[in-house]
Amino acid sequence: MPGVEVKVDGLTKSFGRANIWSDVTLTLPPGEVSVLLGPSGTGKSVFLKSLIGLLKPEKGSIVIHDTDLVRCKESKLYEIRKLFGVLFQDGALFGSMNLYDNIAFPLREHTRKPESEIRDIVAEKMDMVGLKGDESKLPGEISGGMRKRAGLARALVLDPEIILFDEPDSGLDPVRTAYLNQLIIDLNAQTDATFLIVTHDINTAQTVPDNIGMLYRKHLAMFGPREVLLTSDDPVVAQFLNGRRQGPIGMSEEKDTAQARREMAELDGSGELEGLPPMKPQLEATAGLPERKAVGRRQRRVEDMMHTLPPAAQEAIRRSQAEAAPRGRAQATGASPYGRPPAGAAPTAPASPNAPASPNAPGSTNAPAPASGTAPDDAPTQSIPRVTDGPGPRPPSGPTAGPGRHRFP
Repeated sequence: MPGVEVKVDGLTKSFGRANIWSDVTLTLPPGEVSVLLGPSGTGKSVFLKSLIGLLKPEKGSIVIHDTDLVRCKESKLYEIRKLFGVLFQDGALFGSMNLYDNIAFPLREHTRKPESEIRDIVAEKMDMVGLKGDESKLPGEISGGMRKRAGLARALVLDPEIILFDEPDSGLDPVRTAYLNQLIIDLNAQTDATFLIVTHDINTAQTVPDNIGMLYRKHLAMFGPREVLLTSDDPVVAQFLNGRRQGPIGMSEEKDTAQARREMAELDGSGELEGLPPMKPQLEATAGLPERKAVGRRQRRVEDMMHTLPPAAQEAIRRSQAEAAPRGRAQATGASPYGRPPAGAAPTAPASPNAPASPNAPGSTNAPAPASGTAPDDAPTQSIPRVTDGPGPRPPSGPTAGPGRHRFP
């Protein structure tokens, strides 16, 4: 069974006279990874806190399992919260507790499990995020990346159906961010839980989620499957995903007309912005893990809505799939998974969804990498091998090196 569907309708939140956002309406599809983007200060973290009932919106509804979290009793809200796991920006670990006790805390607080069972669960989750053997360390004795992974292990101990990530890549270098992104995809493949990630990282937004949403000017600008957002010609979405100055977003969120005109004049004289860059392929789960069911569910939704998209977006989606075919991310024949062949191609029968990934595919465990050198202190070296001049080593087998168990030196 996939994770829980979260329906948000007409949500409005203010602090006094300061309106944060209004009339936010979206549905987080069950079992899929969604990302929420937006300029700084647009209320993304406020949205996460509203989802779990830490903040109460003035209007609208948040429905989970037929329960409206905005209007339900406190006792019911307490029960619904047990469906959630949350990874906070800095891990939010207790500084005086070692990692074992930090991760065991929710089990001791919310369950009556014996300590022997708690020990087994904590060991499983620490192994899952690559922290096996670090149980006795204090938060101050480990790196920032390890603290985030400890926070993620704590978020997983109650086997939540919804996991919220508040800027998980904040403060991490690009290498550790890449490892964390792969870990998120692998966890989704194993749990089929519903994930919502708040991030500013463009590469994360382009390669991790099944769905993308964007807050801008106190409203939800767009929300939908990644293919739709990554091919959108909306000026706000295009500017943000390109990471450029030219566009409606300014230093104080919205820029004035004169500034926008000056920046457009700095272009090549055409006054026209280039469109979005080609779609990057979505990360795949590490070899040996279950196939991500979320991908098929999303692709069926996109297929149903393809006829509503602009021709340029349809062509971009088909082209991206054709280009991804050598990496095993589409049919080997180049046919589109959205029910229509690429431009100029005849319809063909779909290939197996389990086609092997190319050595150069993002998320591939056979990716080439340098023969020498060491991995970062908190980087996995087993399920995602280092790059060498030749094909990378295959993950070792055995009970301590099973699928999805990232090993860290």
